[in-house]
Amino acid sequence: MRPPPLPLRRVVIIVPSLFTLFNLFFGIWAMVLATRGDFYRAGWFIVFAGILDTLDGRVARISGTGTRFGAELDSLVDIVSFGVAPAFLMYQVEFTTGGSASWIFCYFYVMAAAIRLARFNVMQAGRAKSYFIGLPSPAAGMTLATYYPFSQTELYASLHGIPWHLSLTFLMIALTILMVSNVHYATLPRAGFRTVSGLLGLALIVVILVFGIWQHDVFLFPLGIVYMIYGVGRAILLGFFRAPAEDEEAEIAGPIVIDESVQTYRGPRRPGTGGAA
Repeated sequence: MRPPPLPLRRVVIIVPSLFTLFNLFFGIWAMVLATRGDFYRAGWFIVFAGILDTLDGRVARISGTGTRFGAELDSLVDIVSFGVAPAFLMYQVEFTTGGSASWIFCYFYVMAAAIRLARFNVMQAGRAKSYFIGLPSPAAGMTLATYYPFSQTELYASLHGIPWHLSLTFLMIALTILMVSNVHYATLPRAGFRTVSGLLGLALIVVILVFGIWQHDVFLFPLGIVYMIYGVGRAILLGFFRAPAEDEEAEIAGPIVIDESVQTYRGPRRPGTGGAA
């Protein structure tokens, strides 16, 4: 079978990066809306960015057009959409009245997101993954982003006994720690009709889609909390913060070789886009 014409091939290669750049567009737009006080739409635009982040990796894998450039672009965009944008939104919503130093929680969150994405590129980008090492930054970002829509619901109003400012401070700290931890988080399950696991995965995806569309304000913030707790509970049961494997340690500490006055990284280079890091 002859390969497609070169112009068509170039168009197909560009498509995943277009998803990534629209991801960035929604992240920037969310921050603009947050400065205008439109916190509800700002939160949902970060969720839209998360959806696009999932799609760019899947499109690249399906079309076989994953590149190292796509992986690096994806991580750079994710720092904005799931690091800076959610932290800025939470600062505007909750921490502007918390004292002159309350912004430091937002800084540590962004710092952890950047470290988590850099580590993902070294350890997991381009590989088939059955789990993520550390809480994925899109999951952390969308958990923060969906807090404000959740705060506009009747369920939130009925939870008036919860000290929300203190709880959100601890939530920011927990997300910061979990992103840079060795806690394993499951990827989105594979859906199918041939196996029991495939059917269960399909059922889970359908439930998330139905309730995510039908009761999105009420459903998604608690779902993010449940996913965060799930990883910690699983880690406690199976051995909390397992030590990284030898190959993971070797990749993190990959040799830096100076050759003819040029500093290059001689670690493994794998094609592929990031997606859900």
